[in-house]
Amino acid sequence: MTDEFDDLLKANRRYATSAPRNFDGYAHAGVAVVTCMDSRLQPLEMLGLMLGEAKILRTPGGHVTEDAVNGCILGVHLLRVERILVIAHTRCAMAACDDAEMRRRVAEASGRDASGLSVGATTDQEAKLRADVTLLREHPLIEGTAQIGGFLYDVDTGLLSQVC
Repeated sequence: MTDEFDDLLKANRRYATSAPRNFDGYAHAGVAVVTCMDSRLQPLEMLGLMLGEAKILRTPGGHVTEDAVNGCILGVHLLRVERILVIAHTRCAMAACDDAEMRRRVAEASGRDASGLSVGATTDQEAKLRADVTLLREHPLIEGTAQIGGFLYDVDTGLLSQVC
């Protein structure tokens, strides 16, 4: 064991004294959110939701990856999800370049071969958002089970707008 995580473990001990308990794991507001891993985004707060009301799936760029699809399938069939929001955001690194450029940046930063990296980076953020929403709407295990929408969150204003 090392001490690189001691500060976080100490904070966790404080948290544990008042941590919410006795949740059943369902999405009580019937909501699932696929959004970016960006630390500027607070998915529950931006939608006026509380702990226990939504399932949150985070990916680079808020893209609908295979894991996100799986989470949505489980959500609609087992966790009471009735609405899925796919939320991209302004000033996202995944919308500032394409995968080739992202691979170059990672290789440069790491000094390692990043040729196998695929994160779905694209400068056409709206087209990617529309494609991700279509993917969920037309998936055979999701189609007809939930309302699905694509949204853009403005990190400067805090406002969310529906794209599709």
